[in-house]
Amino acid sequence: MSSVPLIPESAPFNTEQRAWLNGFLAGLLSRGESMTPGAPVPALQEKPRLLIAFGSQSGNAESLAKRLGKEASSRGFAARVAGLDSVQPSTLTAEQNVLVITSTWGEGDMPDNAESFWSGINQNGSSPTLGGLKYSVLALGDKNYGDTFCLAGRKLDERFAELGATRIHPRVDCDVDFDEPAKLWSEGVWKVLNESPATTTTAPAPAIAEVSIAAPAAEATGVAAYSKKNPFPAPLVTNLKLNGANSAKDTRHIAFSLEGSGLVYETGDALGVIPQNCPEVVAGIIATYELDPAALVPLPDGGEAPLQEALQKYYEVRNFLGRKPPQAVSAAEFVGSLRKLQPRLYSIASSQKAHPNEVHLCVGSVRYEQDGIAHGGVCSTFLADRLPLGEPTGVFVHTAKHFRVPANPDMPMIMVGPGTGIAPFRAFLEEREATGAKGKNWLFFGDQKRKHDFLYDEQIHQWLKDGHLTRLDTAFSRDQAEKVYVQDRMMQAASELWQWLEEGAHFYVCGDASRMAKDVDAALHMLIQQQGHKSADEATAYVADLKKTKRYARDVY
Repeated sequence: MSSVPLIPESAPFNTEQRAWLNGFLAGLLSRGESMTPGAPVPALQEKPRLLIAFGSQSGNAESLAKRLGKEASSRGFAARVAGLDSVQPSTLTAEQNVLVITSTWGEGDMPDNAESFWSGINQNGSSPTLGGLKYSVLALGDKNYGDTFCLAGRKLDERFAELGATRIHPRVDCDVDFDEPAKLWSEGVWKVLNESPATTTTAPAPAIAEVSIAAPAAEATGVAAYSKKNPFPAPLVTNLKLNGANSAKDTRHIAFSLEGSGLVYETGDALGVIPQNCPEVVAGIIATYELDPAALVPLPDGGEAPLQEALQKYYEVRNFLGRKPPQAVSAAEFVGSLRKLQPRLYSIASSQKAHPNEVHLCVGSVRYEQDGIAHGGVCSTFLADRLPLGEPTGVFVHTAKHFRVPANPDMPMIMVGPGTGIAPFRAFLEEREATGAKGKNWLFFGDQKRKHDFLYDEQIHQWLKDGHLTRLDTAFSRDQAEKVYVQDRMMQAASELWQWLEEGAHFYVCGDASRMAKDVDAALHMLIQQQGHKSADEATAYVADLKKTKRYARDVY
């Protein structure tokens, strides 16, 4: 059977026209009809509408939504893919089917582009009634965040049901390794919708689906592009400590060679790094559980390896150090209780235009003590302590389309990046320098002590001297009795910052999500109120418009 032809994206049609045409062709071919000259033209049937809406912070939900949109068009739907920031709750009553894909960020918060939508459907008395709507939700998250795992998706799913919409397929909550559960969710959704997408009355589905994932079959190999599933073995070429000798921190400038990889990244993207667990930690766990390090155990993606190798390279073990086993377990039973070791994402700290064959990171080493036991961040200490210069580890590029320098090179940029949050802004400034962009650049940087913790001090001050960096405001919290943070510097410069915003400046934040990003956001609202002579509601609307027009972007973790 021949595959269904698709109207190419280069064809002179908009998204909805192309979706309709794809659906029409799919309908014709599914009935075995042809477009033979002289044959009667079949009656055109309206294709069922399908809205695929995404709430995305780092780009994963958006990528899944666009992939699903292409599949929906090939299946005969008049599919539309849209960010939740462009969906008005009141228009949902006109939709037939809605699929929502959303991530969660911070402490269970909605992604930036889903905030206004959530507010709109969560207002008592003014939220729309969705009695005729069929829907399903795919939630992305990270189980390490405990009770807030997939909370944004859970809340949207529950709210749709409260407003009368019919859940046609149970919500699926995905951990960080989301590809396979997302595929199973979409297959379940298509099965329901394809029964009679436009008219079938569907009994409500359970709220949450239990997804069982088998180990994926080995893919046919050839020369494949490097990706998360096929990372590039990048040699470590630089490991430089950025803090002074008396600093309480250990921040590293890390550089990998990309020579021969063909990998391309843009400023704002992140680099996925494949880490390994600390051998001493692995040895301690094996001793505590009285296991045989040479015992063969299954690996997460199929195959097997000796226990010691499996724990060092393939499984998350950080929560098991020092924990006393309640009873004896076999090596296979032990690894059966573990999660797959996941890559870690780091904001890229370089422009590829300035460093064609390298990618740079700014990594803070995580080290702490708990219950008398020393702990370390798996990947940060792997990079700082255990990966020798010249040795490779797997890397891949994680695209972050929401976090980019302004498309207009004349537009001003305001960047707030304390600590390792400086990473993407070093890249932004390198990019604008390499392209000769004329827009003004303003950086807010903060850390503990100026003498020991001014990351990339020389490069930043050279940009300031050259005029490439228009303004620099610093906040070193422990250089005076009263702690000062970047949000304090923002308020001190409120008048000029407001002027830049009114001139069209893009506002960026990178760094800690739980406190800093929220404090900066609160300061932004406050200065807009004060300097723009606006009410709290008007300031909220102003910020919402900044987000909608892609002038307020955050890379927070």
